[in-house]
Amino acid sequence: MISVFISEVMFFSVAASKAAAEWLQSTGLTQDHCSKCSLPGCSGGGVRPESVYFHSHPRSLEWSPLRQEKRARLSSFLLAGKATCHHRAGGTMSTRPPMRPPGNVPAVLLGFRPALALTGALCLQQNLGSSSPSKRQSKENTITINCVTFPHPDTMPEQQLLKPTEWSYCDYFWADKKDPQGNGTVAGFELLLQKQLKGKQMQKEMSEFIRERIKIEEDYAKNLAKLSQNSLASQEEGSLGEAWAQVKKSLADEAEVHLKFSAKLHSEVEKPLMNFRENFKKDMKKCDHHIADLRKQLASRYASVEKARKALTERQRDLEMKTQQLEIKLSNKTEEDIKKARRKSTQAGDDLMRCVDLYNQAQSKWFEEMVTTTLELERLEVERVEMIRQHLCQYTQLRHETDMFNQSTVEPVDQLLRKVDPAKDRELWVREHKTGNIRPVDMEI
Repeated sequence: MISVFISEVMFFSVAASKAAAEWLQSTGLTQDHCSKCSLPGCSGGGVRPESVYFHSHPRSLEWSPLRQEKRARLSSFLLAGKATCHHRAGGTMSTRPPMRPPGNVPAVLLGFRPALALTGALCLQQNLGSSSPSKRQSKENTITINCVTFPHPDTMPEQQLLKPTEWSYCDYFWADKKDPQGNGTVAGFELLLQKQLKGKQMQKEMSEFIRERIKIEEDYAKNLAKLSQNSLASQEEGSLGEAWAQVKKSLADEAEVHLKFSAKLHSEVEKPLMNFRENFKKDMKKCDHHIADLRKQLASRYASVEKARKALTERQRDLEMKTQQLEIKLSNKTEEDIKKARRKSTQAGDDLMRCVDLYNQAQSKWFEEMVTTTLELERLEVERVEMIRQHLCQYTQLRHETDMFNQSTVEPVDQLLRKVDPAKDRELWVREHKTGNIRPVDMEI
């Protein structure tokens, strides 16, 4: 935009200065200069009714319908026929560049001064994308990656984590990551979503594992019950026969214990694991679509910014070309063309600012939703891990109970085994099956 206002300087400087001098001489006004902005007739204290320059030091000026204020960096700017001074101590500015006074009225009499117009051009150029050192510094302060703007790593101020010391999702997944399976990238939120879906899959596989465990228990109980009905060694007698019969009975009792164990595994472990968040995948898809839509909107806003930036560059180039033509040949047609080009350039600058503001709004919305959603995903992950831990603890508890019941089934066996007495068994058997206690003697002749 420097070329825009350089052309204004060239076009008006001689005529405006001469006209202003003649008018001031005829009115008897003096030119005491402002110490802050070098404007004639300004004491740095605001509007002076007696001054023809309508000079002021305002605190706020609107620059677009979307954002009320924009911080200014340079010292002065000329706004729509007003010489407006803004100092570094927090002043605000409009981004609309100075317009040429209408008709043949001397520019200076309406507040147009070429020197300040050039300063305003510098200010606007810094805000809209010039190649000046200040703008290069500004460019180095941020870097845009995949339509998301980050602080530049070389000039990045230290950022305080949202949840220090907690390794929270909301602090570590803002950038995109290179896709190991392709040439593209994977969004940080997508990684978190994959983590959630993987957790759901792991939970499902754990439930299937418990189901297999249940099946084994059921088959084991069935086989134990079948074995307890086997007639092998059923003819054992005495105390040992009683112990052996108790061994077979304990198998039936143990089979019942394992059936109860498998039933509890199903109701207290497998089923809760399987049914926990039945609609989790569907909910995650909704969440994914929401964040993806915000990211697409952000990309669209960024494309609009780049398009507006390109349009502004073209308008500046067109205005510069028409200004060069004016230097070669003065004509009313060229003057009208410059007015039209200047209006288009001004409009392009306003469009760029509007697009930047819409982009920032979209990025802020995406940021807020990212923080909210990642914290929710973090909560869901903690809840999932805690739920699985509790049900696995329930599994071990049931296992201990099963062991206790199994132990109770073999306790009678132990008691009978301790009572086994071979001598007594021999006595009982002899009493029952004896054939006589008279022993044979030698034959006598």
